[in-house]
Amino acid sequence: MAIAKAERLMNLALCLLGARRPLSKRELRGSIEAYLEAGTDDGFNRMFERDKDDLRELGLVIDTVEAVDGDTGYVARRDSNRLPAITLDAEEAAALGVAARVWQQARLAGAASGALQKLRAAGMPEAEDAYEAQHSALEPRIPAHEAAFEPLMLACRDRRPVVFDYRKSSAAHTEQRQVEPWTLECWRGHWYLAGFDRDRGAERVFRLSRISGRVRSRAGSFTAPVPDASTVRETVEAWAGETATRSALIRLRAGCGYPLRAKALTSRALGDGWDELEIPYGHGLDAWLVEFGPDVVVQEPADLRADVVDRLRAVAKG
Repeated sequence: MAIAKAERLMNLALCLLGARRPLSKRELRGSIEAYLEAGTDDGFNRMFERDKDDLRELGLVIDTVEAVDGDTGYVARRDSNRLPAITLDAEEAAALGVAARVWQQARLAGAASGALQKLRAAGMPEAEDAYEAQHSALEPRIPAHEAAFEPLMLACRDRRPVVFDYRKSSAAHTEQRQVEPWTLECWRGHWYLAGFDRDRGAERVFRLSRISGRVRSRAGSFTAPVPDASTVRETVEAWAGETATRSALIRLRAGCGYPLRAKALTSRALGDGWDELEIPYGHGLDAWLVEFGPDVVVQEPADLRADVVDRLRAVAKG
């Protein structure tokens, strides 16, 4: 069974940090199991060079020296790779505590909690009582219940294309999508993936809750340039409706739904006990419309109508 790259990098880093003298490629190959499985010398050399470059990119300082026997040696000296002392005041410590609690519903909770414990062991001050009392009531959350969250987060970080099955809100069945993932964005409790859809040749935004099955990684590099973070965020913002660039057409029972009427762009009486309203279509509108129950009927767009129907069915089942 092939050894994961992360484990291989960790073993190489430990060897280089733990050695009292520079180690040659031959010695490293004999000490790290994954290199023993590399097969040919050329395969090992390519793997080792990539791993060495990856560790340097992650911040590990690796010195290259000439050994007595003429071979090139490698070592990561501890004094060159020691972190400076961590000094935090009470407000900074409290902010870190809040940040750690943000992820407690996700699989990152263990890592966040562990990092916080290590900082405290290193002398990070506890938050002052008044400051802690002020912020503990906030109890921030970033829910990440979708199984697709973690593999997509890693794919965005590593710039790896992915394939997954996706159901559009207006569709009855899923279809396979080949995507070059750029970033994950959270809007009002929902996660979205922004990326380049290879089949459609254009940028697309996907809601994670509509991804079914396993997210599969694909070999190869990206074929389209990745926009800067602010541009990607604007893409998600516009798609999710935060900028209210779209509008929805609804039927509202006469005499009901005054909050909806206050936001209406246009309104006209239909004469059968119903009014027709055009309202801004922003993210979260489906949940708001469900609160009005049988007094609201969505006419368009189709994706909003499907979302409202899905929510009503879920309420009926519950």
